[in-house]
Amino acid sequence: MKDARKIKDLLYEQVARIGKVFSSSKRLELVELLCQGEKTVETLAQEASISVKLTSAHLRELRMAHLVETKRQGKNIHYRLADKSVADLWVQIHTLAEERLIELRLALQKIATQPNDLVPSDRESLMKAARKGEVVVLDVRPSEEYLNAHLPFARSIPLDELRQRLAELPKDRSIVAYCRGPYCLMAKDAVELLKMEGYSAVHLREGVAEWAASR
Repeated sequence: MKDARKIKDLLYEQVARIGKVFSSSKRLELVELLCQGEKTVETLAQEASISVKLTSAHLRELRMAHLVETKRQGKNIHYRLADKSVADLWVQIHTLAEERLIELRLALQKIATQPNDLVPSDRESLMKAARKGEVVVLDVRPSEEYLNAHLPFARSIPLDELRQRLAELPKDRSIVAYCRGPYCLMAKDAVELLKMEGYSAVHLREGVAEWAASR
């Protein structure tokens, strides 16, 4: 019985390694960033607003848990998620948190552009409208993230280029802007800019990871 108990404890301890890795808010953010595609340590540090040293430490923890992988390109080391299941786990974690934590739901209300933001149940109708050209799905992430993966029928105009490229967008159709997921503010900023310029625009909270996880 003692041997059985030791084995059982060992099993739970190994599973707990994943939970420990996901217990850091910054590691969660790094996972979300890597859901958009592979990135260097320097890029991740800049986008997560932490030092390269701290980013490297977090990535080391993720790598030890076999959640991320690396490859070298010249002098740079690029990090990527080890598998789509890691992105799916991130989506499952934040979805459960949104369902169970009132504090998180209240915080998300501050991101919402308007009460009638598109929600996951609108996926089918959104794609149908986009396919017909009735709405414009706008990806406002950096172009390299769009090239790695994007929503069907999406058009790429990075947020930092949006003001200069407004003429590319029609004013007679609704624009659905999205970015990296529910905790990304780029789409919110894009919608605010578009509305100020007279466009009909809404913020889609989902990103490519949420979209892929639902398929």
